[in-house]
Order: sequence, then C-alpha cells, then structure tokens
Amino acid sequence: MQALWVVTPLLISTALLAQTSGLPDQSDAKFAKLCEQFIHETLALSPSNASQAGYHLHVDPKTGKTIELDALLDDVSPAGMAEQHRLYSQWRDRFHAETPLTSLGAEDASDWQLIDDQIALNLLEFDHIQNYKHNPTVYVELLGGALFQPLTDEYAPQEVRLGHILSRIAATPRFLEQAKSELQDADPIFIKVAVEENEGNIDLIQNTIAAAIPAGSNLKTRFEQVAPPAVQALKNFSGWLQKDLSQRTTNRTWRLGRDLYAEKFRVVMETSVTPDEVLADAERELKKTRAEMLEIALPLHQQYFSDHGDHANLSTKERENRIISEVLQKISEDRPKRDDLMQTIKDDLGGIRQFIVDKKIVSLKSRDNLKVIPTPVFMRGIYSVAGFHSAPPLDPNAEAQYWVTPIDPKMPAERAESKLREYNNWVLKWLTIHEALPGHYVQAEHANEIQPVTRRLVRSLYGNGAYVEGWAEYIAQVMMQQGFADNDPRYRISYLKVWLRSLGNTVLDVRMQTMNMTDDEAMSFMMNDAFQTRAEAEGKLQRAKLSSTQLPTYFVGTTEWWRLRHAYEASHSKDFTLAEFHDRALDEGALPVPWLEKLLK
Repeated sequence: MQALWVVTPLLISTALLAQTSGLPDQSDAKFAKLCEQFIHETLALSPSNASQAGYHLHVDPKTGKTIELDALLDDVSPAGMAEQHRLYSQWRDRFHAETPLTSLGAEDASDWQLIDDQIALNLLEFDHIQNYKHNPTVYVELLGGALFQPLTDEYAPQEVRLGHILSRIAATPRFLEQAKSELQDADPIFIKVAVEENEGNIDLIQNTIAAAIPAGSNLKTRFEQVAPPAVQALKNFSGWLQKDLSQRTTNRTWRLGRDLYAEKFRVVMETSVTPDEVLADAERELKKTRAEMLEIALPLHQQYFSDHGDHANLSTKERENRIISEVLQKISEDRPKRDDLMQTIKDDLGGIRQFIVDKKIVSLKSRDNLKVIPTPVFMRGIYSVAGFHSAPPLDPNAEAQYWVTPIDPKMPAERAESKLREYNNWVLKWLTIHEALPGHYVQAEHANEIQPVTRRLVRSLYGNGAYVEGWAEYIAQVMMQQGFADNDPRYRISYLKVWLRSLGNTVLDVRMQTMNMTDDEAMSFMMNDAFQTRAEAEGKLQRAKLSSTQLPTYFVGTTEWWRLRHAYEASHSKDFTLAEFHDRALDEGALPVPWLEKLLK
C-alpha cells in the first residue's frame, strides 16, 4: 500500500528502455537523492503506509523536528487530501524537469518510470476514480493496518510500540469523522464489507491489543482511557454506514465502466494488449486447460467410478463437466478438518522447502523469518482464504507473515464443508507454493536485498503487480514440471483447476467491470466452467466487486514470465540453469517483466 487508495504502478515500455540502455548503470546521485526525498515526503503524509514500509522517523524539512510516524494516523480531511494531490503533482514536475528519463542509465530509468507511473495512478485516483469518496473499506483497512503493524514489527521495544498503538487508538475518532466528511455515497457491497471488517477493528482493540498490554503498567491505564471512545467511534461509524451512507442516492456502482477500466488497466499492466484482447486470450487458454484436465481425469474417473461408465451419452461439454467434476469431487474428500487448516499448511512447508533445495529451483536466503498466522480480521474481506505480508523493505529482518484465514466458527457446516473441499490437501500445497515458498515470500526475500536502499524502496513500494502475481503462478507451474508431489495426477489436475481459476479471474474482472456481467452469470461461469465450489465462487464474486484490474495480473504476469524464461533460455542455452535465471530475475525486484529481458543480458 503506497497511499490511501492503493494503486499499482505502470509497466515500463521497452521503447523507454531502448532510449536508456546504452547509458551507464551506476546510480545517478541527484536522482537517488530525489527518490529518497519523494519516498519520505509521500510516506510522511500516510503514517499507516509508512509503518508498513518500515519508515518510522521522519525529519520535517521545514521545522527540522523528528516525527514518530508510528504514533500518528493519516490526515484524511479535505485539506489532507488536497495536500496529497498537490505533493504528487509537484513531484511529477520535479522529476521531469530535474532528472529527465533520457539522462539516466537503465537501472535508474526503471526506478524513474516506476515513480512516474505511481504518481500517474494516484492522480488518476484523485481526479477520476475517487475511491476515497465512495468506498469506506479504504478507511477501515487503512485504520486496521495502522493498529496492527506495530504489534508484529519489532522496530522498537514492545512498550514503545504499544505506546504508538495507543496514540493511534486515541486518534481513531478524529480519523473516522474525517472519513465521514469525505465519503459521499457507496455501493452496497462496499458498505457490507466495511461493516464486517470494522468489526475486525473493534475486535483488534478489545481483544488483541488489550491482551498485549502488561497488567499493572501505565499503558493499561492509558488503554482504558483511549479504547472506549475509539470503540464507540467504530461502532458509530458502522451505524452511520448502514443508516446514513447507505440511504444516499447515487448513480455510481462498484463497476468502473469500460473507459475508466481501460485507463486503469493500461497503467496497471502497461502492455500493448487491451482488456478485450486479454479476455480473448484467457478464454482460449481456459478451453485448452479444460481439455488437459479431461485427459488427466479420464483414467482417474475409470478408477474411481468404474460402476457407471464415462457418460458417453452426454453432449461434449456436459460429459466434460461431469467427468472432471466427479474426479475433482472425489479428490476433494482428501481435505483437512475445519480446525486443522492452519496446521496442515504449516506441515506442508518443510517438504516444499526441501523440494526447492533438491531440484535447485531458486536460492533461498539465510533468513528464516516467515510466520504462519491467522489473517487479521479487518483484512478478511479481501483475503478470504490467504495472503502474504512481507517484511518491511527498510527492515528485512522483521517478521514476514503468511496469512491464512481460518474457517469462521459461525460459518454453517455446509459452507465450511464447501470451502474445505475447495482448499483440500492437494490445493493447499499449491496455496503454500504461491504465497510462501517459492512464491511471494522468496520473491520478497530477494527484493529486500536490493542495493542501494533507495532502489529497494522504489521497487518494493511501487512494484509491478503482474510481475508479483505472475511469479507466484509461473513458479508453481515450474514446480509441477519438476515433478512436485511425485507427479501425482491428483495434484496436477488440482493445480490445473487453480490455473483455471486464474484464467477465470481475468474473464470475471473484465466482464464484470466493463460488460455488465450479472451475479448469476458470474456464479454460473465460476461453478460450471471453472469447477469452483459455491463458497469459493461467492468469495471471488465479492472480491471482483471490491477490486478492479488486480485479478487479471495473474494471467498477464504468468504469460510474461514464461515469455521471459524462453527468451533467456534461448540466449543462454549452454549455461542455463533454473536457479541462476530465477535468482537474477528476482534480484531485480518487482520491475515490469517485459523490461527484464533487456536488463538480464
């Protein structure tokens, strides 16, 4: 998260690289200084995001005073928003005037473009999309992150960090009143999820933070002073969302619409491929993947269901659906119990790590700072299954977290059963590969060693989403090709179902955001064409409404990673190894994949 509204930067065009690739690669001192100043000033305007980045102390250039950012909450008032808009506009002009792109070497040019694209995305949000005026989940999640991060990031003694949290709790009523002043209207799905996640913030204060404060300390007295008004303010905010904001007339919905979606898609992906072209590619790949799944399913179906034949009397698609579905249903019986989900994932990590080492897939860093924890409640609207939260780029030795969303005790048995069938023991292996090893965790570990530190920050804070998500899917396919899970067809067909989901993500995002795909059409597509259980489909339906242009990053990025791999392998045919290629690519950080081909020569 770089700013209140969380956007993803542009990819860098190969044309821009061609302009600069002949120049020296050493860092330009003036540009490095501007980068550092830009990062510090923009993070200082969002203390919550500063904590996420590991930026704790900021020296005010006007007063010279040192500010403890972890003790502050963002200013989200109209004046605060206007200041952010002014700052981004000012910095865009400064970078263009003082360090033009053509004056920089290839590595610096990539950082320049990442920053320029990040600014463009923030200004697109300010001027056109304006989630901060229409989506209350923005504020709920920003607040939750601000209160949660100091609990797990040991940047200072616990007593100091708890003091910072209490200062933020004390500022919560002010923050929420400012949020009310900005929010004009909201689609019902945004209000529903904001209220649900807001309950997580209340729980965070009343239970998690309360339990962390030592009994009898001065902090306990302070907590008892600031917590009740903050909790009441959170409850009042939920009431306001339901009774006031939800009643306001609006012609806005969660759908971006074709024009805004195309503009955001361009600045998120920065590719010559349009949303319509990506949609067509994904739909073709979906048919191909279903055919491969049928090929794997047929012998398994004969083994599992020899008593009722292969449904030769059905039409082609009906037969395909029936055979694949029956096989997947049978495989899904191998699943954890609802209270064993977390432990099952922890147990898988060791075997996955050993496979990576044995097959020399990619280098693993000496740090072992990954911790598997329950997903924070305030983030479960987006992370309904799992997610990865890296160590801050300024504090790479801090805890990295693999979030796993437990089955809600209140969830009816039927829905819990559906979710556990979707995330059965075979799919959970893929999940850990994607989120942790050798997926996002390994990716972040490499990125957190980039030098100089300013470059590390730029590529961590403004890294390209297609690179990030594409790596996690690409490397899962590499693991399968290398024989993971003993080439068991149950794992292969389970993975292909997951890949089908990534393709479905693209179809869902483009069609829902730009083509008025209905909820019923989306559910039918996910359950009948992509073999998702109802619980999984319902969760993805919600996610598709909460975000836009993020879901296609998996397919777009995976395609780009394979294209890069094939090009690199062709040019290094005599000495190519997986580990060397993967290490070099990851050591560049989250740059747009199309540019890496030039940088890795």
